[in-house]
Amino acid sequence: MSMIIRSGALRLFVRTRALSTVPSPPARLRRLGHMLVLSSALTTSVLGYAFYTDASNIEPAPFDTRTLSDLVRAYIVYGTCSIAPLVDAAPTILDILFGIPGVNKIVESFVRATFFHQFVGADTANGALPLLASLRAENKGALFAYSVEVGETEAAGQTNMERPQPVHKRIIEETIRTINASADFEDGRDALQNGHMGRRTWVAVKVTAMLPNAQSLINLSTHLTNTRAPLEPPVLFPGTPSPSDLSILHSSISTGTLTESDIHDLKELYNDLVRICTHAEERRVRVFIDAEHSWYQPAIDAFGHALMERFNKLPSGGFRRTWESMHDRVQPLVYVTYQAYLRRMPAHLAHSLALARARGYALGVKLVRGAYHPHELAAHQQTRSAGSPVGPYLTKHSHSLSISPDPEPPVQPSKDATDQCYYDCATMLIDAVSQDVHRSGRFGAPGIGIFFGTHNWTSCEFILEELVKKGLGVVERVGVHGVQEDAVRIPLEVGERISFGQLYGMSDALTNYLVGRTRCERPCVIKYVPFGALLQVMPYLSRRAIENKSVLGAGGATRERKEAAALIWKKMKGLVVS
Repeated sequence: MSMIIRSGALRLFVRTRALSTVPSPPARLRRLGHMLVLSSALTTSVLGYAFYTDASNIEPAPFDTRTLSDLVRAYIVYGTCSIAPLVDAAPTILDILFGIPGVNKIVESFVRATFFHQFVGADTANGALPLLASLRAENKGALFAYSVEVGETEAAGQTNMERPQPVHKRIIEETIRTINASADFEDGRDALQNGHMGRRTWVAVKVTAMLPNAQSLINLSTHLTNTRAPLEPPVLFPGTPSPSDLSILHSSISTGTLTESDIHDLKELYNDLVRICTHAEERRVRVFIDAEHSWYQPAIDAFGHALMERFNKLPSGGFRRTWESMHDRVQPLVYVTYQAYLRRMPAHLAHSLALARARGYALGVKLVRGAYHPHELAAHQQTRSAGSPVGPYLTKHSHSLSISPDPEPPVQPSKDATDQCYYDCATMLIDAVSQDVHRSGRFGAPGIGIFFGTHNWTSCEFILEELVKKGLGVVERVGVHGVQEDAVRIPLEVGERISFGQLYGMSDALTNYLVGRTRCERPCVIKYVPFGALLQVMPYLSRRAIENKSVLGAGGATRERKEAAALIWKKMKGLVVS
């Protein structure tokens, strides 16, 4: 006999043996309650036992400014994230528990006190303003992201039964409000009222959340993959953008891949993105376009480069004088994300640099490794192997989403290959910054801007060393907490072109280390800060827990847990003052 537990559209089938009757709901809840108590007791015991080993097993990083309560929460969260089977099952478990009256309130309180406060800035953009002030007091900026996707608000029961505004339109409006909150925060800081420089509160957008059906982006990606002119040397899938990519939007005629409805929705998406960027330009707030799965990426690249060409346009004549007279402009305004785990890099990056120079716009680059590697492998394998079983990352899909025509997966074969690609791309970008600084000088419009998104200590040291090697930074001895340390002095013109970033709630030790290791007139270190109501950002929290394994690398969650334990132990012994 089977017992069915409902959670929205989700049905979990639990097979039982030798049962002649179905237990009553109270009995089921009591049994679930016993399981929760037992699991809680077991987890607490394991973490408590591990703490004594963790506290003495690692030396905490310098420059860490987290409070004792922050560290305790981090220890609990990363202790849980260290249990791989529990992390993989967490989305299903939470989906079930949130659907049980009474239990859902307890679970919600636990999630809010732990994972939500660890990885999410606040329920609203304005609610995160105290966090922004706290970050800025520590010489850190923020990259804001409204982490809600299409369909998730309906799943949370937040619908208007009269004339509901489509979810993607509400997300667009919230993005506009986020730009206003970011700009208002910067405008309120008297020390930063000095033109286009120094504003360190930016906004990230997720393109798939901004149209009624993300399948339209897949269809556009397929169309671009099939129709882009071949390049020499070639760029592997998902290819590289061409200035003519969005010409299809000027047509109302459907193609073999794009329907008339797709073209309508994509055209509306472009107009909404232009509206967002226009408002961001008026409020002097940079916009970052997030990367997503490879089946979306050709379309996202097309939109991103079209927006950069429109909003990152460089002055053509009287370069320095023209720029000084445009002191309210932010440059680059629009950034596009580049994923080093895709095999198309660095050829794609080299093509982007050449395209930007040829067409006279500043290239905004957010360089990351990428967090969808298991998804990409599973999707590609399913596409290439007809009838193969659905992988663990595709259980919600009836078919593979991969559109790659290549026999090999679009991602790098190993972590080492991804790391080497990241270093190659970082070197190429720092060379581009060096050329740009020498060409335009201190007051010239930046022709490139780079956001190094990484949780890798070695990568950060590599980038700092490259800056010094290229004459873009100078090593100097500084006193930190009574100890002499080496720091890299970064000139303002370089600081306007380069920044480092980590996700909020992750790699805080590295973030604080970078703040201590760099010196610049503006913050060089940025935290990616998502926000949104708890039930709306649950998918983000689930992904964040799962992606810790790839974002932080093997044993990353364990390392975070041990660093937190070591600092807790020192604070408890009075060796570190909160």
